[in-house]
Amino acid sequence: MDVNIQKALNDKLYDKRKSGALELEGSIREALAANNHDRIQKIVHQLCHEYAYAVHQPHARNGGLIGLAAASIALGSEVARYLEEIVSPVLACFSDQDARVRYYACESMYNIAKVAKGEILLYFNQVFDALCKLAADSELSVKNGAELLDRLIKDIVSESAASYVSILNNPDEASADNESEQTPPSVDAPTAFSLSRFIPLLQERINVINPFTRTFLVSWINLLDSIPDLELVSHLPSFLAGLFKFLSDPNQDVHTATQTALDKFLSEIKKIARIKRGIAESRKSQGEDGLKHSISSIRSAPSVNSDDGSTPPDQRGANDEPDDESIDSESMTANDEKSGSVEDDWIPGQDVQVDHAKILDILVTFLSDSSEEEIQLTALRWIDSFFEICPEDIMPFVPRLLSHVLPTMSHDVEQVRQAANRVNTSLMEYIMSLSEKGSKSGSSPLAQLQLLSASANNSRELGNIDRRDSNFSTKTPRPSNRDPATEIKAAESRMVSRTRTPTPAEDRPASPPQGADLDYQAAVNALTLQFLNEHEATRVAAIAWLIMLHRKAPGKILSIDDGTFPALLKTLSDPSEAVVTRDLLLLSQISKNSEDSYFTSFMVNLLKLFCTDRRLLETRGNLIIRQLCVTLSAERIYRTMADCLDKDEDVEFASIMVQNLNNNLITAPELADLRKRLRNLETRDGQTFFVTLFRSWCHNAVATFSLCLLAQAYEQAYHLLQIFAELEMTVNMLIQIDKLVQLLESPVFTYLRLQLLEPEKYPHLYKCLYGLLMLLPQSSAFAALKNRLGSVSAIGYLHIAPRTYVPSSVSSFYHSRQKSSETAPSSSQPASSVSSFERPNRLKAREEGGIRWVELLEKFKNVQEKARRSQRLASLGYDVAITPTHEKEKAQPPEVPPKHTRPNSAASTARPAPVVQQGHQKSKSSLSNLGRFAGGVGARKTKR
Repeated sequence: MDVNIQKALNDKLYDKRKSGALELEGSIREALAANNHDRIQKIVHQLCHEYAYAVHQPHARNGGLIGLAAASIALGSEVARYLEEIVSPVLACFSDQDARVRYYACESMYNIAKVAKGEILLYFNQVFDALCKLAADSELSVKNGAELLDRLIKDIVSESAASYVSILNNPDEASADNESEQTPPSVDAPTAFSLSRFIPLLQERINVINPFTRTFLVSWINLLDSIPDLELVSHLPSFLAGLFKFLSDPNQDVHTATQTALDKFLSEIKKIARIKRGIAESRKSQGEDGLKHSISSIRSAPSVNSDDGSTPPDQRGANDEPDDESIDSESMTANDEKSGSVEDDWIPGQDVQVDHAKILDILVTFLSDSSEEEIQLTALRWIDSFFEICPEDIMPFVPRLLSHVLPTMSHDVEQVRQAANRVNTSLMEYIMSLSEKGSKSGSSPLAQLQLLSASANNSRELGNIDRRDSNFSTKTPRPSNRDPATEIKAAESRMVSRTRTPTPAEDRPASPPQGADLDYQAAVNALTLQFLNEHEATRVAAIAWLIMLHRKAPGKILSIDDGTFPALLKTLSDPSEAVVTRDLLLLSQISKNSEDSYFTSFMVNLLKLFCTDRRLLETRGNLIIRQLCVTLSAERIYRTMADCLDKDEDVEFASIMVQNLNNNLITAPELADLRKRLRNLETRDGQTFFVTLFRSWCHNAVATFSLCLLAQAYEQAYHLLQIFAELEMTVNMLIQIDKLVQLLESPVFTYLRLQLLEPEKYPHLYKCLYGLLMLLPQSSAFAALKNRLGSVSAIGYLHIAPRTYVPSSVSSFYHSRQKSSETAPSSSQPASSVSSFERPNRLKAREEGGIRWVELLEKFKNVQEKARRSQRLASLGYDVAITPTHEKEKAQPPEVPPKHTRPNSAASTARPAPVVQQGHQKSKSSLSNLGRFAGGVGARKTKR
């Protein structure tokens, strides 16, 4: 440079520096006109190293910056070859401590970019990084200068980023002779702006906190996304996490701009998915049409040849192959024309690849890690939209989604709760529809295979006809060079290969089941953990999911061996009734689809839970039992529980549990059919069911008595009342009797009250009710029962004695005597002929296979004695166990009969000692036959 220019550029006054820059511009123009590039190179080098890089000389730096701008203006289109040396010192000045230097750097870069235009895109990353820092500059003038430069760079990017190729990559472009030849290289050459080079920088800068920088970044993201050819959405996973963090910015402008950008991206993803789905469906439909057309063409070909009987065989054989080839070519040409309409018409967005899996991973991560309402709400909206975009990609994330969506369903904010509910509903509907989609998609290949096989069979038949025609027409036919079946298979394979060429992303919606399978075990584990959630809505949703998953794949989840079963049992203690109801539904559903061992284990564990958690038994016992009886077989439940309680050594718990089961048996509407079954003891099943319940009900005296009333076994009930006299009447027993009297007034026992009108048929019913009356103290229950019996007392007094009962026929009377003789062969009393029940059509007491009533009475006495002994030992502080005193206690029952020698009807109350002893001897044999009703080791020991 001239000395005068150097002095002017180094001056502290701006005007002198500006005049020096104008002189410099003129000198460079002269050198450029003289094609003196060496001088220009030296001037640029001098400006950079002696002025712009002069760190401790601010005036020299300012002069260097304005000089570089003037040099760029003078160079014009030739600035590209010097741009690398010019831009670097200007970028260095962006970080200068002096605000004026930073401002002049913005001014200089503005003038350079205005001249360079698309060439500046080669240094876009460096310029963008500098602008990103200047956006948060503390000096207002610098910030304003940066905004002007930012607008210019945005204009250049909007115009040239997608297509501009630097002239440095095409050095021969300046020659006019080769303009036509430069088009192909320019297409293949890399563009000056590279999105793949820019994304790492954006990924780094997206983590800033300054609101001005965040606004700057969002504005650039919106600009780049608005350029269709750049396809910024394909790089969305790289910076989506940073954008979501912007939603928590307290600055409202940042929040609004970010939300707008995210909405645009979501709309774009939806649009791309719709385009790809439409293309895939159109290709599929065209492929099926082309396949049908080709098959019909090939089928018609042999028939045309066979119909032409005038053609000589030699000529026919010679023309076979050309005809087939022409048919193939015609069919293929038709298909190419049809498919070409789709392939030739390019639709914007059809080639854009969006990584849905990475986006979903980011969304689920924010759903779990972020506590910001806006972030959670936006993430839920995006996830819900992805069920429309790519539901098959959601499958690997189902366990994680369940872990985070279900707790969000109990969020404090109503909008977040609603969004979580929508996601939960969409996810459940998609999982439930998988099997339906699988069956539908599985039917299409089968139909195609059937179509292909049918066409092959038809072609074989046509080929056979053709061969038969040729045999008839000539004795020496020429064999065909090509088999029609082979032709059809080849044509079909070519058609399938041509028509089925969508990309994997396009083919996804057509066959969702082809994606990843649901990880059932991980999903179940995630749902089980939700049982610990404090919110009821989350726990209810978790159990609803388990019910749905078990219905969908009962063999894959929730077996007795995994850890879910104890969690389901523990959930029965949940304070929410809705949770308990659904939990019972799930347990019942598992039992229905499992082996008998699972059901038995379920009942055993349920009883153990009741035993350890007495509060659960008190508060939820009735609900649990009734709900199970609705969803499972009530008789099976009662049988299994009765077997378990019969063998239970904890007599106190067994008594409480039997009381609960009995109350439900009497009062629950769900058990109405079971009550009807108990009244029918003529069948073998009814008898075994009654015996099973009776042996277990022996743990509770009042429950056993009410069971006999339900089964209309009034004589047995009366005998039980006689044993009541030997028991200690506790307050609890009196309370139970009081409740039973109140239940006798309920609709359940309507039949019993009506039977009081037939004393001659049900004599022991009167004795049972009067016996209850004698056990009760003077109370409201006593008065109610007394009033009820008083209303029919006249009928009762006339027919109270069973000796007045006359059987309806001689055969039934003989049958009654035969049963009596089997019961008490050692008794010579005449009353023994009617000691069995007075209903010859019920309770065939002593027949082979009937109910052994005396054994049941002995069982009742033994159990009650065991309970008395346990209470006594417990009161003394000893452990309740079977002791050697059991044999002494067991020997006492024969002393009981003398108490029945008080004046009374011999036929109704007499139970002589020999009868009881005989029954005790029969009990030994019957218990050995009943096997599992043996009642424990202690009972067997006492019978020796």
